[in-house]
This record gives sequence, C-alpha cells and structure tokens, in this order.
Amino acid sequence: MIDYETYCKIQDHRTRQGLSITQTAQALGLHPQTVSRWSRIEQYRPRPQMKRGSRLDPYKGLIVRWLDEHPLSAQQVFQRLREAGFGGGHTIVKNYVRIIRPPRQKAFLTLAFAPGECAQVDWGEYGTIAVGNTRRKLSFFVYVLCYSRMMYLEFTVSQTMEHFLACHEHAFAALGVPEKIMVDNLKSAVLRRLIGEDPVLNPRYVDFARHHDFRIKPCNVRSGWEKGRVESGVGYVKKNLLNGLELTDFSAANPAARIWCDETANVRIHGETHRRPLDLFETDRSMLKAPNANPYDLARVLMLRASPQFRVRVDTNRYSVPAEYTGRLLTVKVWPDRLCIYHQDQLIARHNRRYDRHKDFEDPDHPKALLEQRGNAREQRLLSQFLTLSPQAPAYYEGLTARQLNARVHLSKILALGEIYGREAIARAIEDALAFHAFSSHYIAHLLEARARTRTRPASPLSLTRRQDLLELELPEPDLTVYEIPDHE
Repeated sequence: MIDYETYCKIQDHRTRQGLSITQTAQALGLHPQTVSRWSRIEQYRPRPQMKRGSRLDPYKGLIVRWLDEHPLSAQQVFQRLREAGFGGGHTIVKNYVRIIRPPRQKAFLTLAFAPGECAQVDWGEYGTIAVGNTRRKLSFFVYVLCYSRMMYLEFTVSQTMEHFLACHEHAFAALGVPEKIMVDNLKSAVLRRLIGEDPVLNPRYVDFARHHDFRIKPCNVRSGWEKGRVESGVGYVKKNLLNGLELTDFSAANPAARIWCDETANVRIHGETHRRPLDLFETDRSMLKAPNANPYDLARVLMLRASPQFRVRVDTNRYSVPAEYTGRLLTVKVWPDRLCIYHQDQLIARHNRRYDRHKDFEDPDHPKALLEQRGNAREQRLLSQFLTLSPQAPAYYEGLTARQLNARVHLSKILALGEIYGREAIARAIEDALAFHAFSSHYIAHLLEARARTRTRPASPLSLTRRQDLLELELPEPDLTVYEIPDHE
C-alpha cells in the first residue's frame, strides 16, 4: 500500500512526463508491478484499516469509574487491574490514563500592586555582539514598575555583581526606588534556598538594599509567574527591539535602548492595563522614593598578585602597575567602567575597564622607575670599569662631573679607546690630561693619537736608492715677472 504522495508522483511521471513503467519504477524506487497497478487507478483510495482490539478494552469502563471516584495514579490503576485479572503491561494502562485524564494545569492568582509598591528585575540574553576585536555575550537588564509597567532597559556584556548593582542605580535615577523589588533566584540576589527555611540572600545585595531603602522579595523556586511583568518585559525586548536589529558594535546598544524605551515601550498601549505606561507613571512617580544621594561603592574587590611584568589580570586582560610593585599582593576594585589598584590602602594605578580579550594596557609612567634603575645600574658598571684604568681615574672622573659634562658618554668613549690602544697607553693619557686639566674624551683621543704617531716616526735619515736619477733632474727657471711693479704705480 502506497501513500497519496507516492500515488501523485506515479501519475505525474506517467502522464505529464511520459515516462515508461520501468523508468517510473527506477525513479521512485518501486517495483514495476506496483507502478503498473497504481497507474491504472484513476482515483486514490487508501486501504481501509482494520481497528485492532486491545486487551484493555474490557476494562476501560472500569478505569473511567475508578478515576471519577478517586484521583488514582496510573500505577494504582494498573495494580487494581491486575487484581481484576488484567494480563497486559503497565505502558498501555499509563497511556490510556493520560488520554482520559489530561494533565492538570496550575491556577495562578493575578497579582495586584499599588503605585510605588514594587518593581521586578531580571536579566535577559540575546546572542553575541562585537566589542573591539572580539565578540561577547549580549546581556540586558530589565527593570519594570509593577503598577505602571514603566520599563528601564540597559545592555551589558557581563552579569557580575558590579553590573547588577550599577544597572539598579541607573534605573533608580531614571524612574525611582519602590518599596520592594522582586527578583529571581540568581546568585547576585539569592545565594541558596533550603526547604522549610527562608532564602539566604546575597549580603552585598542586602547592603545595597539598605543603602537605597528597599526590601528584597525573592520569588519561589520555579515560580517565574510571580514576576510575570518582568518576564513579559524580557520577551518583549527580544521580540520587538532585538528581533531584526543589527548592531555593529556594543557602543550603539544602549543609545538604541533609550530611544526604544522612550518612543515605543513606554508609550504603547499595554495589553493588560490598556493604558500607556507613561500615563500611569504619573501616579507611580508620586509614591516612588529618590535614590540615596550618597553613591554606593559598587566595586567588586579582588586580591591579585602583580606578575614579573608588573601586570594584574582581570577578565583575561592585563593592566599595568608601577614596576616597584612587582610580586606584591594588591587589592583591585573593579567597577563596570574602571578599575583601581591599591597597595595597603594607597592608590597606585587606575585604568579604564576594557571588554576586549587578551589585551595589554600599560600606563607610560609605570615602567619609568624600572628603566631608571636599569640605567643607574649600567652607569655604575661603566664607572667601575673606568676606575680600574688608572690610579688617576677617580680624579679625572671628578673633573668630568665638575664641568657638568655627560660623564657617561665620555667614559664609554675612553673605555673604547682603552680597548684599541691598551691599558698602559690609556693610563698615561689620563695622567697627562689630568696634568693639563683637559677633561674630555677628545683630549684623551688626541694624546693617544699623538703618541702613536711619535712611535711610528723613522729613526734614520731618508736614503735615496736612485741618487744618479735625482741628479739628472731638470728644473725650469722660475717666473719672476709676477713680482714686477707696473710703471704707472
């Protein structure tokens, strides 16, 4: 028995394409007899299916009566059927019970909130976005006022505590602080939950709540409906703003979010209230509190040891510290936009926080002490080598420095001359230059060159090997007319 789709293909191959029975059978992978038989049939009629009986049929009425009287489980029904003589398996009973008793749906209460009473917060995620030369997961923070449905939206590339608290403060500045905030069981708010006990809240979040005077209301486990307003808000952001939105870089995300909140999300007619959130916010605003005027320290604190390259690593990026703190255990305070590095309560470095990966950021002032230290070490080695050239070398060095010359340059040149002319010659030159108060590598070089010329002067008069040729030289008479005085003078 073939299906209707195969029947249509047979008819198409035979009538429209004009293929033979053999060609059609090869194209469709069928037996030629099957193609021949179905090509002669003008209308497809499936073979009537004979409904097979089930071993459970005699007991179905009994099962329905049992379930009407008691909320029995499929296992309990199976046990009773076995006692009644049923010889089938458990699976057929379980499948039938599922059909006649569909799963029960939970009923939810519609939560109502007074103006300024509550806000709900949550994180959302949506793909990745370009940050510098890398890509990071795109996260967004949604803050919804429960009464007016007024929304605040902010994009981040991290969900760490400092971002979580910073987004709260930005939302407070934009909309206000409610009496309580409902959160899911994320680690930034709830550390753990034990059966029969109150949830253990994150102490940083508790301290933050005290600072801005609001209460934390965590939802029950697997009860996302309790904060349905923000859950709907997260879905609305994905469907309305992010679906089809092309962002080339993270720097464009938050400007787009502000425009979308002002021109779309907060001015639409809400499906539940049938009012614009912006209109209801006028009532909400009067009951909301202003955030604490004193800023809260949002920073995440890390204890890190500076590497031999005087760097600390935060989120795969390396940041420099002054070179003298190499190997020290340092305190690093990380904000969403910056990080500060301390040693024993003293601020030693400050950097803008970067969200690239595996990058190195160096303050030009941090390696200066190391470079100076290495320069001083080179000068000390240079001076030590110079002082071994002659007993008069210390006095000559004092003369160089007294004349405010660049002693390092002159010492280097004198040491190089010593390698050329030898230690004995350079010692004598230093002694002579000191006697003449000639403090310069140029004087030393002049003395060495003069003595070298004296040593190479011939010891005997010049001897002519071809005296006869010289005697036969003819010299022209000198022209003395150039010395005559004209008569008119």
